[in-house]
Amino acid sequence: MIKLKDKPLIKVLTGMRRSGKSSLLLLFKEYLLENKIKLRNIIYINFESMEYNNITNYIELYNYLKSKIQNDKTYILLDEIQQVDGWEKTVNSLLVDFEVDIYITGSNAYLLSSELSTLLSGRYVEIKIYPLSFKEYLDFNTFSNNMTMPDKFNEYLKWGGLPAIGTLGEDSELISDYLSDVYNTVVLKDIIERNQIKDIALLNNIVEYMSQNVGNLGSPKKISDFLNSSGQKTNNVTIDNYLKMLENTYMFYKVSRYDVKGKQLLKTLGKYYIVDNGLRNNVLGFRNTDYGHVLENIVYLELLRRGYKVNIGKVSNLEIDFIATNVDEKKYIQVAYTVKDEEVLDREMKPLIKVKDNYEKIIITADETYLKDQDGIKFINIIDFILS
Repeated sequence: MIKLKDKPLIKVLTGMRRSGKSSLLLLFKEYLLENKIKLRNIIYINFESMEYNNITNYIELYNYLKSKIQNDKTYILLDEIQQVDGWEKTVNSLLVDFEVDIYITGSNAYLLSSELSTLLSGRYVEIKIYPLSFKEYLDFNTFSNNMTMPDKFNEYLKWGGLPAIGTLGEDSELISDYLSDVYNTVVLKDIIERNQIKDIALLNNIVEYMSQNVGNLGSPKKISDFLNSSGQKTNNVTIDNYLKMLENTYMFYKVSRYDVKGKQLLKTLGKYYIVDNGLRNNVLGFRNTDYGHVLENIVYLELLRRGYKVNIGKVSNLEIDFIATNVDEKKYIQVAYTVKDEEVLDREMKPLIKVKDNYEKIIITADETYLKDQDGIKFINIIDFILS
C-alpha cells in the first residue's frame, strides 16, 4: 500500500472476512497522518458501521464523498464497499472528477467481477490479504516460556492465523467460539444471504467434505457422487455453483493441474485448499488427521503470500504437489509429513527426478533435516521453510 501511494491506480484489498483488511486500512490512515497528510484530506468509511446505513447506492455515495473532498489531494479509504450498489460507478467518476487516491476493501470476489474489470480496466491493482503466516503469528501472540518452536507451530496448526486470535489468550473455548462465529459470518452473510441459498444443509455438507479433503484431487462430480451415496440428493451442476460461491468468499482456493511435459494447464480435476487451518479444524471438530495434507495446505498459503502463482504438477502418471512460479523463478515442491520410510522417500523423489530442467526442487517435511541434498533435491523442515 505504501509503495502504491499516489500511483494513479485504485488499490483493492481482497480477502476473507476477519483476515485483517480493515486493520490494514486503519494502519494506512495512521501512516498518512504520520506523513503530514491532514485529517481533512482523508475520508474513511466502514460500510459495516450503522453510521453509513443511509448510503445504499452509487449516487448517494458519490454525493456524500463529493461533499467531503477538498480542493487539494484527498485520500479515500472505503471498507467493505460491496455493501453499496453500483459503487464502481462512483469510484470511476471520482477518478475523473477529482484529485484523489482511492483504497477499497471487499470480502467477496464479486468485487472484481467482469463488470468492474471492464469499467476500471487497467486502473486498479489487487492486494491480496491472507490470515497470518506462522512468522506473523509468532509476533501477534504471547507464549509461555517453556513452549518450544514445534509447540508453537502445533498451536498454529490447531487454531490457525486469524489475527484476532492473538487477543483471546489461551482460552480454548473462546477461540473455538470465535472461529465458529467467523465461519457462520462467511457462510451466512457472504454466501447464503447474497445468493439466497435455500439448502443450507447441502452447503454445510460441501464445506465439511472440502475441509476433509484438502489436497486431494477432486471435481464437482466426485463430490456429488459422494454426497448422493450419503443420502444427500444433489448433482454436479449444483455442486459446481456452490464451489464457486465458496471460492468467491476466499474461504477455499482452487488449484489447477499443469502438465510439465505438455506445458499446458489441464481442465480435468484439481485440488482445493482452505484459507485457514483453524477454520478447517472448527468444521471437522479439531480432529488431528491427515497431517501430511494439513502441512500441504500450510505450504500452499505460504507460497501465495510470497507472491507465487501455484499449480499442481503432472509428470506422466506422477504428481508434484506444487509448481510455484513468479517473474524470476520456478520451484518444484513436494510436501510430506515424513520421508523416513524409504518407500515414501522414493515416492516423493520420483516425480521430481523425472523433471529434467534446472529449476529448484524441494521436499518439505516435518522431519528434522537429517537428509542432505540428493539428486539435486533439497530437503527442508516445514518450520524452517515458513520462517525463512
